[in-house]
Amino acid sequence: MEDLERWLNLEEIAQYIGCSKDTIRGWIRKKTIPFYKVGRQYKFKVSEIDHWIQSGKSADADK
Repeated sequence: MEDLERWLNLEEIAQYIGCSKDTIRGWIRKKTIPFYKVGRQYKFKVSEIDHWIQSGKSADADK
């Protein structure tokens, strides 16, 4: 059985990346950060966030 990946919420992903929740919300609005909406909450996969950062796409998130 494969390991299940943990999903992080907005507050957790902000802590993981080291930025504010407002910054994450801005990236969500611009659709620059990989995210999923579950009901009224935003969820993030750590592997996708890591790939997003490593790919360099996060450098363009604030443009």
